[in-house]
Amino acid sequence: MLRLAIDTGGTFTDCIFVRDGRLEILKVFSTPRDPARAIADAVKEILASFPSGTPIELTHGTTVGTNTVLERKGARTALVTTADFEDVLVIGRQYRPRLYDFFFTKPAPLVPDRSRLGARERVAADGSLVVPLTTAELRRLTARLRRLRPEAVAVCLLFSFARPEHERRIARALRRAGFLVSASHEVHPEFREYERTATTVANAYLMPVLGRYLGEIERRVPAARQRVRVMQSNGGTISARVAADQPVRTILSGPAGGVVGARYAGELAGFDRLISFDMGGTSTDVALIDGELATTNEGSVGGVPVAVPMLDIHSVGAGGGSIAWFDRGGALRVGPQSAGADPGPICYGRGTEPTVTDAHLILGRLDPDQFLGGRWRLNAGRTRRWMARAAGTRFRSLAEFAGGIVAVANATMEKAIRVISVERGYDARDFTLVAFGGAGGLHACDLATALGIRRVLVPKFPGALSALGILRSDVVKDYVHTVMLAASDPAALRLLARRFAELERTAGRALHAEGFPPARWRFERALDLRYRGQAYELTVPFTPGFARAFHRAHERRYGYADPARAIEIVNVRLRALGLSDKPALGRHRFVALSPAAARYRRAPVYFGGRSVATDFYVRERLRAGHRLRGPAVIAEYSATTVVPPGWRARVDAYENLLLEPNS
Repeated sequence: MLRLAIDTGGTFTDCIFVRDGRLEILKVFSTPRDPARAIADAVKEILASFPSGTPIELTHGTTVGTNTVLERKGARTALVTTADFEDVLVIGRQYRPRLYDFFFTKPAPLVPDRSRLGARERVAADGSLVVPLTTAELRRLTARLRRLRPEAVAVCLLFSFARPEHERRIARALRRAGFLVSASHEVHPEFREYERTATTVANAYLMPVLGRYLGEIERRVPAARQRVRVMQSNGGTISARVAADQPVRTILSGPAGGVVGARYAGELAGFDRLISFDMGGTSTDVALIDGELATTNEGSVGGVPVAVPMLDIHSVGAGGGSIAWFDRGGALRVGPQSAGADPGPICYGRGTEPTVTDAHLILGRLDPDQFLGGRWRLNAGRTRRWMARAAGTRFRSLAEFAGGIVAVANATMEKAIRVISVERGYDARDFTLVAFGGAGGLHACDLATALGIRRVLVPKFPGALSALGILRSDVVKDYVHTVMLAASDPAALRLLARRFAELERTAGRALHAEGFPPARWRFERALDLRYRGQAYELTVPFTPGFARAFHRAHERRYGYADPARAIEIVNVRLRALGLSDKPALGRHRFVALSPAAARYRRAPVYFGGRSVATDFYVRERLRAGHRLRGPAVIAEYSATTVVPPGWRARVDAYENLLLEPNS
């Protein structure tokens, strides 16, 4: 069995697999119009060196769900909800993303007015029956939907998290009638009507799209049929069958793999307080890891709330392919528009708009002959011509223009890192910056300097670290049940024990269906808590000291705590893991040799507006124990790392690069 993980990005599709016990990587250009084609091409190239008929276990990180919502290219969707609540999607919340913009227009809901149907039924907040659902009402709803002919139907009734019988009956009737159905008690059985409805609708909106996409992968990669898994936003994987039923859980599929990979790299290097910095071709994704992976239930994509658990990742439109442009005032901007894989940056041979990658080539930080390990040559002459046309007479030189592009991109990414660290009560200086993605190593030291971070870790295989994280991920199932209990209630602990036991039985059946025996199950219990009267909760592990843990978490997040105030238990959460086999990076002995054998050229590179003679190294020739001083450029197959003047680098036992300032 060939174990293979693939992460599809906006510019490259990254693959990692195991051959003879060793990890190997492959990068191919993505095919945005038909993402499955790049996957099929990559698998074909990998299988060419394996015996004929080798079966594959394929785990996949995908941007299909994210792009479908952002581009509003999902299925024609209908919504069935409780009568008189058809406009929940439009009303939403009081939150205004741009408070002083009088001309701001809210994004249109995923379901138009005429496709939102009210069912004559009603359940009270405590789960008691108010208006029963009749058979005649079921027939009426089915008939109306047949006239609308939606591709998918979302069913989300008022308070169905407390009593789901009506929702089950409607979903069962519609499935018998041939409709593809997303029901809230299956997708997100939690209170908060707007978020639950929006999440259920988003799931229905994606179901036909992701179902077709996964089917296309299995058709084009027959060796992986029935053995395809998909990365979820929560840092775990699920089978393709489950992903097709609950695609909303894959919204941050690829970036989640990067965070898992960053944590693994940090563990190998001996660090547990990390800021992951994943700079790819289209975007940059950052996350803070303080020992454990942080999750959130308050995500949003394209203005659509997605309330399923996901790793707490912040994304900005700054990547290697991000396009530089000038606004009406003449100020230089970078992104969020990206050249992607088609046409790509100017230096790839087809693009005509300057990008961050082109800027690095002008600054001398990319070796045109070493891109993708020499498999692809960058066109430096073409880049200079188009960059000069874009710059016009605004700059004294092309290098100044390129330096400005890099500086603007750095400012955007620095702000993103501050959002997930400083703005949440963490001092970025206490963390190690884990830089990966094809472009992460080009910017890491600049960002570390700006943030006061004293250590940068560039893992082995940085351009495929997200794929490595996907390959090492466990199968993860998240379950939630709303309880609304006072923490001081003497009966609360007994009720919590019953709820967790019920969720664990459900999770056990699901993990068994995924092929995991009980010996490979692990359950993690947590509670959503808040002070009575508050509107939002914090999640803490369910331990005997959960109240103290909540007070500490509240003080960190909001700057204060009130131990005398009553605590309310809102939800119980269960994270169920099916523990997978995890391929590992090998440990190597240190050598005392000079890294001179890895140095292959010396050329001028711009730092701080000055041209400086710089040594270039091939990373694949560096060995554990090697040390070098900046300025240096370390080129490798999947990425490039810049060591500026005043910084030094060393290679650890797992062939990670550790970069630190000299003083």
